[in-house]
Order: sequence, then C-alpha cells, then structure tokens
Amino acid sequence: MATPAASTRIYQLASSPLRPAFSSSGQWLAGRLTLGLALLGSGVALLVTNPTMDDYQVHAGEELVELATEEICGQNGMPMLMQLWVKDCPGLIAGQQSTLAALAGQFTTRLNLGLLSVFTTEVGGQSLLPALRLPRYQVTTVGVAGHFLTVNSRSDQADLK
Repeated sequence: MATPAASTRIYQLASSPLRPAFSSSGQWLAGRLTLGLALLGSGVALLVTNPTMDDYQVHAGEELVELATEEICGQNGMPMLMQLWVKDCPGLIAGQQSTLAALAGQFTTRLNLGLLSVFTTEVGGQSLLPALRLPRYQVTTVGVAGHFLTVNSRSDQADLK
C-alpha cells in the first residue's frame, strides 16, 4: 500500500484591499483628533488669558506715563522756570500711573470676543473756553493672550491748528 504524500499547509493572511484604507483612515482620524485637541486647548488658553478691563487699565497707565514723560519732560515740554522747580519730572509723572490708569479706564469701552478683547479709548474734545478745545484722541487696542497691541491711534489735534 502506498503511503499518502505528506503535505504541508502554510497559512498566511491574505492581503485585503481594505487593509490600507483602514490603516490610513486610522491615521487620518488620529491626526484630526490631535488637531482638534490642539485647537481646543489653544482656544481654552486664549479664553483664560483674555485680558480684563483691569489688565487694560494697568497697560494704559504704563503707556500714558511713557507718553507723558516724553511730552512733558522732553526738551520742548515744560517752560524753563518749571524745569528749575520740578527736579524729577519722570519720577513725578511715574507717581501718577494709577491715576492715569483710572482716567483711561473711565474713557474706555471693552468689546469682549471671548478669545480676545478690543479696547477703545476716547479722550478729549471738551471745550475749556470758547476759543480753546482739548484735542480728541481715540486709541483702539487688541488684547489677546495677556498682551496688548495698539492697532489704531487717531487725534484731531491737526484739525485744531
């Protein structure tokens, strides 16, 4: 009698045409999920660090001290007699930072957009005497992630001359 021939079967997973589609789809889904989580995290971070009105007042006070120091303490700012009397002009103005910040806060409106805020400060325009009117200033500042960027600054001072 004859012995049956020995046969060896090797099982190998057949390559499915769907395997590459599922594999890249999984990567695509993971990439989308990662991007979505990154955007959500960034949005939450911007929301948490969106500057408040108090933050803007501190910023405005610092900016006003800088501007006033340049304008008043500069060469053409104060008359010579005043310069002799006021020994530390920059120190005198820096001491008024909280007052200047509060003043800026009184004339500022805030548009809270959640992720950022737009602050618009309008000062001046009042008539002191029939022939003398204070110039009007308008400053628009964007506050985002705890920082401020002045995007527009306008004055009608040129119109008064």
